[in-house]
Amino acid sequence: MYFDFRTAGVVIALVTPFFILTIWGVVSAGQRDFGSLGRKALWMLVAAVPFIGFLIYIIFGMRKGKKEA
Repeated sequence: MYFDFRTAGVVIALVTPFFILTIWGVVSAGQRDFGSLGRKALWMLVAAVPFIGFLIYIIFGMRKGKKEA
């Protein structure tokens, strides 16, 4: 068994943008006011779902929350 650095590099290059966007989605949801702590926690949980959660948050959740002052 051997380790292929080229394959590892491709995997890291593909996963890194999704990881950064997921972190951004969770932080963004944490900074918004959704009317209740439960809704905020729900949107943070949705944004934390790998690969697709941040897209759901951007499309549906971001508009529902108001930027906290």
